[in-house]
Amino acid sequence: MSSGPREIVTPFRPIPLSVPDGMKANEFFNSTENLHDLAFNNGLLRNPEGLLLYRKALGHSNLFDTSIIYDTSRSILDPLGRPVRRTQVPDAVKNVWNRMNQIIVAFMLDRYPDADRHLVLAGEASLDATWPLTSPGVPSIRMLHNHFIVFDKAALRAAPLADQDNPNLTDGGQHSLFQAHMRDVYRAFFDGLDLRLLRPCQAGSCRIALTGYPQGLPSWEVQGGAAALKDRRFWEEYDTILKGFLDFYRTFFGQVSTRNAPLPADLHFPDLVRDRLQFDNDFLKTAKMVRDRCIGDAKYANSIRWQPAFKQLIYRNDEGRLIVTISQNSIGNAITELLGVVVQRTPDADAYGQAEPALVEQLLEVRRQLIEADLGSAIATPSWGGE
Repeated sequence: MSSGPREIVTPFRPIPLSVPDGMKANEFFNSTENLHDLAFNNGLLRNPEGLLLYRKALGHSNLFDTSIIYDTSRSILDPLGRPVRRTQVPDAVKNVWNRMNQIIVAFMLDRYPDADRHLVLAGEASLDATWPLTSPGVPSIRMLHNHFIVFDKAALRAAPLADQDNPNLTDGGQHSLFQAHMRDVYRAFFDGLDLRLLRPCQAGSCRIALTGYPQGLPSWEVQGGAAALKDRRFWEEYDTILKGFLDFYRTFFGQVSTRNAPLPADLHFPDLVRDRLQFDNDFLKTAKMVRDRCIGDAKYANSIRWQPAFKQLIYRNDEGRLIVTISQNSIGNAITELLGVVVQRTPDADAYGQAEPALVEQLLEVRRQLIEADLGSAIATPSWGGE
């Protein structure tokens, strides 16, 4: 069977929610009213730290699909002021978030143990709050949230190949500015991070054979597998990967914006930036290339995302190993597309209804395990009770 990205169709039940006249959908989806509706109709669990577990009404997969959102919709009314990445979350909240992540990932691996049969992934999709709400690629809910998804590989094998030119298939092998023009300095920068549980993958060794993805992205194998996710050190290193990425991104686009710009304030690894970026010719000549194009190409300049935009995820590869990867989110791709899965959502209440009982059974079991670990209280909705 040929390897390549797959395009699947996922039915959903149309959401009984109308967008007020004069508002764009993604503007309304960021509102407190919509977040209330999300919790009322699809909420599973909430805790005092502001973390909300919910069913994805517009899901990627009807096999297993859920999210945790850091619901600041009532405490921060300005959507542009809400946390959009893990580094902006208070430590006490992050500690609870990490424990929730660990339990949900463990549930998916336990329920779907065969790497040949199921693709398992979990990760953070984060876009920076400096973008206008109406910009393409801005998420429908402008708050930090994680995805937990399982795909049936048999369904993926049966699915048609996706268009290789689909702009949302933004990974290191196709569209990434970093990989195309300064791959060596990008990798060398990550190599300077203090990582013990995360071991760099050799080129191509972490791809999903069915899709051929991810392509070219820096990736790390989790030493110790799922058990490592119970170790605080793992989550520190997971954050280290993110912090390193943020330093690289901010430094690069600072140089794009202003020739010979001073280093950004509040870098996580200032010595590493000075040693491996500030005098690197490939790094700086790429910044000049982008700057020159911005000056003469208004459309290109408007597409630049000046503040860090990324996808970071944990997934199980074909050998059953857990892999961490991170992508420059240059266009606004879905998190599944980093692994070569393009999802077309279609309204079909009957088809969704056939999958719903098994999906909800799993979500309620995950909720039970989280409650047992003192990670929140149940939410009752029209579809399930609060016990």
